[in-house]
Amino acid sequence: MDTFKHKFFHGLGRLCCGVAAALMALTTFTSCEDFFDQESENIIYSDKDHLSNWSDTVYSVTGILGKLQVIADRTILLGEVRGDLVSLTSTANSDLREMATFDVQADNQYNQPRDYYAIINNCNYFIAHADTALKNNRNEYIFMREWAAVKAIRAWTYLQLVLNYGSVPFVTEPILTKEESERDYPRYDLAAVCQWMINDLSNIPERYDNEYPFYGDNVRGNDSRMFFFPLNIVRGDLYLYLACTQGAEGGKANYERAAQCYFKYINSRNGLNTIYPTGISVCMWRPGEVSWQSPSSYNGYSSTYLSEGYNKDAELITMIPCDSIRAEGFYSELRNLFNSREDNDYKVSITPSDRSFQISEAQVNCCLSSNAQSASYAPKGLSRHQTGDLRLSWWFSDQSYMVDYTTGIRTQLQYLDKYATRNVHIYRCQMVYLRLAEALNWAGQPRLAYKILESGLSDKLIKSDVLPYLDQADSLWVTTNISIPSDHEVMKAEDFIGTVAKMPTMVGIHSRGSGWTPYNEYYRLIDEAEDGYVMQADSTFAFDASRYQQVKTRQQVFVDSLIINESALEFAFEGTRYYDIMRYAMRQPNPGATMENFILARRGEENRDAMRSEIKKSLLQTSNWYLDWNGYLGFNGK
Repeated sequence: MDTFKHKFFHGLGRLCCGVAAALMALTTFTSCEDFFDQESENIIYSDKDHLSNWSDTVYSVTGILGKLQVIADRTILLGEVRGDLVSLTSTANSDLREMATFDVQADNQYNQPRDYYAIINNCNYFIAHADTALKNNRNEYIFMREWAAVKAIRAWTYLQLVLNYGSVPFVTEPILTKEESERDYPRYDLAAVCQWMINDLSNIPERYDNEYPFYGDNVRGNDSRMFFFPLNIVRGDLYLYLACTQGAEGGKANYERAAQCYFKYINSRNGLNTIYPTGISVCMWRPGEVSWQSPSSYNGYSSTYLSEGYNKDAELITMIPCDSIRAEGFYSELRNLFNSREDNDYKVSITPSDRSFQISEAQVNCCLSSNAQSASYAPKGLSRHQTGDLRLSWWFSDQSYMVDYTTGIRTQLQYLDKYATRNVHIYRCQMVYLRLAEALNWAGQPRLAYKILESGLSDKLIKSDVLPYLDQADSLWVTTNISIPSDHEVMKAEDFIGTVAKMPTMVGIHSRGSGWTPYNEYYRLIDEAEDGYVMQADSTFAFDASRYQQVKTRQQVFVDSLIINESALEFAFEGTRYYDIMRYAMRQPNPGATMENFILARRGEENRDAMRSEIKKSLLQTSNWYLDWNGYLGFNGK
């Protein structure tokens, strides 16, 4: 039988030359060939003394970043192709088809767990041997930024591994010898991985939550700070998934902790007690116009997402940088899978599913009048995917084609702006806000979560539209944990139509594509105050404890359904959908039936039976949600 080393840790020392080499070029380091000569079989450095000086520590960190490139594409594809928002074309390869039908074999290029363990083993070595006690002449710790960043990378990588395999061998010490590789390592499931990593990240000094290693602001055109994973987002994700494994009531405390972590990131990303803005890129329909338009004072919706600069208003938070041509290092194939390009003979492999169009078209788009005093609703049946929510039409185009004049063959062209970049995007601003909403909802704050979707949050809005409707305990939790600077403003109706010079910093996420949501009578929180509570003469509310909890429970279920739809509208094709569905399903009375219901709708509600025949495993059995690799990873593991 093969040893653990042969299965997972063989040849883990190879580092791509591309972006990692660009990082090295910022110093007087040696060439890639010399760099390869320094590697051991399993880790970047086998000599423990190597991690006590700055240059070798940077080499080690950039080696880890190079290994992240190897799993970049599958991070997106495993999270999207198994979901309900994309379909495969006849051009798609067999590995993608196995993924889409839940029939992934051990030799599938996307089923290579050793690539995750390559990252993990290098992280384990760095964490164990970096000299974090070393200080400079200003009495500052030299390597703490790198140490904290590598811990975050390890936690994120383990989370990806266990989300995809369900049950994995768990190793936190570097494997350096044959004897170590042959040990019988324990198997951890999602809950165990999350809890261990939460504990592991708890001992990192707070200052490093938003301080990242900085190797330059022009590493192949990118700011190196965007190559790292913010600790409070990683912590939030760990708590969020841990809570999902514990049920709605059992997980409440961890949903609260997840919300605290996400909000702490939002409230400190640009400095202590500031707000990280959602941005104001919106798409809108003007009554009487013949096409959609975005006010000229707003940034374009697509350009805002694609901007990869590091600044206080940046949408993008974390990316895995990839190379522009194959010869330079690791080249992401996502552009060729989603977009018609010369490299793929203009034939895409992945296209939006019928379900993605249905979700988008089902939204009711609320249009403001020119004076922002009244609202109407955009018509249905518009061309170019412009019915309902507009985000799909801003990202996606399939209206053009090309003709081969020799054969007469006509090829439909497809362009998805989200993959106009060579880099792979992991975290972005709206993602943090929507996960904050999810965590708040199941922490017992559905009204506050709903406001993130409808209008955005401000101190004034929370005091007027949230706190009066909460009982004492819920009100105390909000005021203790969600403190927004008083000078922060959310968008107003007149701002939405672009009639004022000074733009606010936050808008409800649903308003980004479905018009002015605060006026939308089709988008309302159920069981509003007049139905759930008793209005008194002084305009306050009397709370009946039993009635209050009943209303809140219904609201939580309702807001959860809004959030899962919003994730489809905002994050379609970005690699989060399958995991969003997974969390949603884990909260339901019948998780398997919920998961199956989503996936079978991929080809449209009318084609559910045909879709069922394509799926190779029953999703009613939750163990089939995960990959298996030769019986060593997955729920059929040995």
